[in-house]
Amino acid sequence: MQSAAYDFTNGSIMRKMVLFSAPIFLTNILQTSYQVVDSLWVGNLLGPNALGAIAISGTVVFTILSFIIGINTAALTVLSQHRGAKDEAGLKRALNAFVVTLGLLTLLMGIVGVVISEQVLIWMGTPDEILPLAALYLRINFIGIIFLFGYNFIATVLRALGDSKTPVRFVTLALLLNAVLDPLFIAGFDWGIAGAAYATIVSQGTAFLYGLIFSVKKAGVPFSIPFLPRLEQLRRIFKLGLPSGLSMMVISGGVLAIMTVVTGFGEEVVAGFGAAQRLDSLIMLPALTLGSAINSMAGQNIGADLWPRVREITKSGLLLIAIVSGTVSTLVFIFAETLVGMFVQDPETIAFGTMYVQTVAFFYPFLGINFVLNGVVRAAGAMFQVFVLNVISFWVLRFPLTYIAAMYFGEAGIGIGMAASLVLSSVIAMLYYRFGGWRNIDIMGEETA
Repeated sequence: MQSAAYDFTNGSIMRKMVLFSAPIFLTNILQTSYQVVDSLWVGNLLGPNALGAIAISGTVVFTILSFIIGINTAALTVLSQHRGAKDEAGLKRALNAFVVTLGLLTLLMGIVGVVISEQVLIWMGTPDEILPLAALYLRINFIGIIFLFGYNFIATVLRALGDSKTPVRFVTLALLLNAVLDPLFIAGFDWGIAGAAYATIVSQGTAFLYGLIFSVKKAGVPFSIPFLPRLEQLRRIFKLGLPSGLSMMVISGGVLAIMTVVTGFGEEVVAGFGAAQRLDSLIMLPALTLGSAINSMAGQNIGADLWPRVREITKSGLLLIAIVSGTVSTLVFIFAETLVGMFVQDPETIAFGTMYVQTVAFFYPFLGINFVLNGVVRAAGAMFQVFVLNVISFWVLRFPLTYIAAMYFGEAGIGIGMAASLVLSSVIAMLYYRFGGWRNIDIMGEETA
């Protein structure tokens, strides 16, 4: 694996940031394309109600899984610091601990998700026309949720070790399989929305198995037969992982709450918001990419105690996100109506989706600031602090502002409230980065003690 991995403790920061981020960006593009392809087939073959169903169901899946995804983020921090400190034995122990903990939690979440699917959708105010479709799609996805977690966890491990290229392979495999199986299962076998869910499970399961075999046989990842972690390892995982997991639940719970505002405007707005979310995800890709890359880069340098390089990583990340995110926002703003029209044909649905996308497009660079700065402080182990920042961002700012703006401006207020919250939350992130105590956290020292 060494030839494919980067050591971020020396050499040009900007050059390595671009080279390391590029495969992550491609991976994120492929993962987003996965959702886009799913939406295209469902929207065009089954109509706007089915598209709204997978939009709402996707939000629920992310909410239930977000706790585990948060602990996954903690794994990125811990493993990258071990790699930066050249602690191979500690790396192997930590990797096993995360595999055991996250694997059991994912199975538990899958079982709970199958049981509570319909009740959650009812609580969200899902329109009656959409509820049966959404419930069916959601239950099937929860059955295969271990595969979704699995191949994302393997990608996280590889990135922590400095390898961002390998994950592109198994995400590409999932995308190609899904593109073929979606129309086959939906229309060819006449399984409807259930076919889209089955295509997802098969595609992600195949990608997970390929990624696992490749990582062990060729990439040299120190996976081992799982064994019971030591108590201190579990304590550290939950000390870092609980705030990180709760942080992700705060984010996804905020998205879920915003969806309850959206559902109040009827099925056309729900479908339009579902299409707009797919475009949102394209605009967010640079921020997601740099957040992940900077977590790995800063983590290695913090583990090696190279703080001047950590500051340079922050500066380079902010410059890069300003350039890339501004460019993507411009393109999406210009072609918003055409892009939304790819998913649905209903004029009212297209009109709302276009309005929403054009309202928020140029405010996503502020979200990029959040991702960059939070990626750095998270790399130091400031998981609880990031949790507090996300509570402020989503529950003190984003949901209340969206709710209030929707009251005054109708459906147009959904985008207005969202845009205002992005600006304010970036200001708070900058204040914490500048004045917070995240530099004093010592993960490696705690483990040694």
